[in-house]
Order: sequence, then structure tokens, then C-alpha cells
Amino acid sequence: MRATWEEIKNQIGVHLSKNSFSLWISPITFLRKEDHTVTLGCPNKFSRNWVMEHYLDLIQDGLHKAGAGPVDVVLKIEPRKKRPLPPEETTDSKQLVLPNLSTNGSSGNRLLKRDFTFDRFVVGACNEFAFSASKALAQGGPWNYHSLLMLANTGLGKTHLSQAVANWILAQNPHHRVRYVTAEDFTNEMVSSLKSNSIEAFKDKYRRCCDVLLLEEVHFLSGKEKTQLELEHTLDALANDNKKVLFTSALPPKDIPRMSKGLSSRLASGLVTTIGGPDYQTRVKILKNKAAEKGITLSDEIVHFLSASLRRDIRQIESALTCLKAKAELLNARIDIDLARDVVKCLVNKQCSATPENIKQLICKYYKVEPDLLRSKSRKKVHAYPRNIYIYLCRQYTDETLEHIAETINRSHSTVLYASETVEHKMKTDPKIKHQVEFLGKQIQHLNS
Repeated sequence: MRATWEEIKNQIGVHLSKNSFSLWISPITFLRKEDHTVTLGCPNKFSRNWVMEHYLDLIQDGLHKAGAGPVDVVLKIEPRKKRPLPPEETTDSKQLVLPNLSTNGSSGNRLLKRDFTFDRFVVGACNEFAFSASKALAQGGPWNYHSLLMLANTGLGKTHLSQAVANWILAQNPHHRVRYVTAEDFTNEMVSSLKSNSIEAFKDKYRRCCDVLLLEEVHFLSGKEKTQLELEHTLDALANDNKKVLFTSALPPKDIPRMSKGLSSRLASGLVTTIGGPDYQTRVKILKNKAAEKGITLSDEIVHFLSASLRRDIRQIESALTCLKAKAELLNARIDIDLARDVVKCLVNKQCSATPENIKQLICKYYKVEPDLLRSKSRKKVHAYPRNIYIYLCRQYTDETLEHIAETINRSHSTVLYASETVEHKMKTDPKIKHQVEFLGKQIQHLNS
């Protein structure tokens, strides 16, 4: 049950900022479950009171979604034991700290997950070339290129491969200076450096003190002219020194709005590869691997049923397995085909019964706009914002293709993908937008019930 609680915490973390999660939710430990009462431990009295006042409903909702049903949550003070790990155990950590880098969140340097390695990546027809190219880049394979651009939608494995490159390089040469950041990290760090008059140190860090640059989510550089210009100079410096560079993006550079021609050409100057949605056979392999990692035993019938039903992305598959395990443990039930159907019903059926037309009517009513304005070329915020929310909800609550969603609002496939990614990103940083989207999502579910 403790492992299940850790997974539930990760699900709760999706709805919070990193600071809020690490400060209030992460320290909470599972103590016991008796009948309809779950007892959790908080490190101190202040933490307990704060969690009870601000996060109790979120915790109860997380337990309910995991299959615990209506339960009473009791919070007790349970100080965490401080036990330093011996040196030989530090290599078993789930995360690998990059050498010579600060782990301060504002520094723009991120942590690597140790389990994001090449041998744990499930290879199929949809990602075989991306896997081979990433491995060749890491190992210095037969291809003569120094940069790689991976294109993929959210949840298809581009971050896994990006970190696998870093993990492999650091395993072979721990002294390599690897910089692993998102485009947003890079931008924020540059702005901070300008404000603190330390821009030269920032330039040195990424140009002269960098052996490998891994830059995620470059599509978020849209419209950031100064950051784009700085990155152009950085990439030129790295290319002159034959340093390795890997980018990931949800969009091809040419389709990223307000992207300079200079940066667009540099991003695509090396090898470009894509990762598609997993086909049926790949989903079977992913399910078996993920189930084994979580300690779940699935019959062939359940594996093939889930593979046929869960077609969106790898995160949907992981969510289904988490729900299966949680329900089995919390309800003391056996994992059978009926339990699998219940999980799939929650994840798929309700969402798939919605239509773009239903969602369009809801959006127009809520934001008080005319349907024709969603299809118009207007870029005014009063029109663009509802349009982006409509796109995001269509992707979440229907099985329509990007192309079809684009047709309903007279837009391109790339525009739809970018709008959806933008809303998803803003939901993590703007509580108001998150609240609106969640409210509209519940309205869609009510329409389908």
C-alpha cells in the first residue's frame, strides 16, 4: 500500500506547482488503512494543519480515483527519520544529479531519472529510428552528425530517449559536462542572468563549459526573440567545437509560430526523427514491461484488451496500470478482465462519447463567443483563448485526429498541436486556467452521463 500511496502522490503532483508539491505533499507518508479510514503522516504540526486546510480535498479525490472509494483521511504528526545513505547506496538512487551543476530549481538544471535508459525503452515500429539515432548520438556511432532533433507529441517517449543519451554518456565518462534543460528553463535562466548582471557566466556555462546540450520542448521558444538569438549564438559555438546537441519538440521548427529563420535552420541542421503513437504490438510490449516494473501480473486476455483500448499514449497506459494496482490493493480484489474493463471505462469511454460539436457549444456558451469566431482568423485574445481551450478539450475528451479537430476551426495540424501544448503548460502555472479547464471537463462528463 505504501507503493500505491507514492503513485497517488505523483498523480496529485500533476495539479500542483513543483514547490508546493515538494513542500507539502511529498513529505506525507502512508501509515495504515483500516476499514474506511486512511491514516497519513505529516512531518510536523504546521505541515499537518496546512495540508488539512488546503489539500485535504485533493488527497481524498486522489484516493477515490485510485479506487479507495469514499474514505476518511486522518493526518498525524510523524517526523521523518533522517538516515544518511552510505556511499555505496547512492548509486541506487532513482535520480542522477548532473556533475558540476547546482540542483537549485532556478538554475535551469534538471535531474536525470536513472530508469530512463536505452535498455528500458520499448522499441517498436513507431520509434525504432528515433531509438537508433539517439543511441548513435550517445555512443558516437557511424553517422557523422553532432545534433539530433526528435519530434513527438506529449507522452510518447522523447524525454525518455533524451535522458537515456545523458545517462549513457555520464556512465561512460562521469566528468562530461552535460546540460539538460527545457526551453523554459533556458529562457528563465537567461532572464535571471540579465537581471543579476551575470550574462557572461550564463554564456560560458552553455558555450564553453558544455560538452553535451540536451534542450527539451523547443516549441516553447515561440515568440521569445532574445532567447532565440542567444540560443543561435550558443549553437554556433557548440557546433564549432564539435559538441553534441539534442533537441526535442512537439512541432517541426518551420511550424513553430514566430520562430526565427536562423534558429529554425540550426535546429533542423542535423538529423531529424519522429516518434509516432505506439502501434498495437508496441502497446503490448509496453504493457508487459510496465506491469512487470510495477509488480503486476496480467493475463494475456487483459494485456490484449488494454492494448486494444488504450491507444492515446504511454501515459494513458501507465495511468491504467496505476489504477489497476490501486483498485486491487485498496479493494482487496483480484486483477481480472472485469476490473480492467472498469478502469478502461473511466479512462476512455466517458471521454470518447463527447464530440467536437458538443464541446464547441459548451465553449461558446461559457466564453460568450459566436461559433464562427472560433473558425475566424482573428488572433485577439478574446477569440484565441476560447479557441485554444476548445482544442485542448477536444484532444482530451474525444478520439478525433488532430487533422479533424483542425478542420472544425479552419486551422492547421501544427496550430492545433501547439495550442494544446500551450494550454497544458499554462494549466501547470496558472490556477485560474486550470480551474476553468477542469470545470469545463466536468461539464463535458455530465453531458455524456
